[in-house]
Amino acid sequence: MAVAVRVIPCLDVKDGRVVKGVNFVGLRDAGDPVELAAEYGRLGADEVTFLDISASSEGRATTREVVTRCAETVFVPLTVGGGVRGVDDVDVLLRSGADKVGINTGAIANPGIIDEVADRFGNQVIVLSVDARREPDQPSGFGVTTHGGSRSAGLDAVEWARQAVDRGAGEVLLNSMDADGTTDGFDIEMIEAVRRAVDVPLIASGGAGKVSDFVEAVRAGADAVLAASVFHYRTLTIAQVKDGLREAGFEVR
Repeated sequence: MAVAVRVIPCLDVKDGRVVKGVNFVGLRDAGDPVELAAEYGRLGADEVTFLDISASSEGRATTREVVTRCAETVFVPLTVGGGVRGVDDVDVLLRSGADKVGINTGAIANPGIIDEVADRFGNQVIVLSVDARREPDQPSGFGVTTHGGSRSAGLDAVEWARQAVDRGAGEVLLNSMDADGTTDGFDIEMIEAVRRAVDVPLIASGGAGKVSDFVEAVRAGADAVLAASVFHYRTLTIAQVKDGLREAGFEVR
């Protein structure tokens, strides 16, 4: 039996508010994270992802009070990321109500954190968040960025995903920084490249603008599709995306 494709709205949070821009710049307010999370839960989201996009660049932990309030109002799995640097950060977020924890910059600085978290909490807790863009100098053509896409990590995105999964990451959230917020479609080549390299669930992110974009991402190998702008500004509904996936022959919840 096929595993149902998950449709996941993403809350990019800065200073306690949901924001969205293009390529992580030109941010504009999109609402209260707790209210939006609750609404998405009612509208059929399979999960909600909460990313504190300024936590790493500002050198602080994710806003835990907001996470707790979201967890109290959302009755679907909640993934939280931003500023996670060690096992203790993961422990606090799980105790605050997160079901899974996204790790990005902290794992690049210290890859061993993946092993440590997997050993203590299990692989299913770890979502490796990869903010990647096209970098011709990298073997795969895709490079990893950090600090909200503002710095190149000097790593090949496909190889980094493979290494992280080997260490214990249970999922990969692949975000195209080139496509992020553009609504021009997911980076299909990037999805295909990472899909060939890892055997854990792959979440496609960055660039969704119409229902067919989600369908193409799943055809390329994504197990879940994540979006922000099209849901926040009501260009599309979760139901429309699920209907489109279902019509294309994919199982959805």
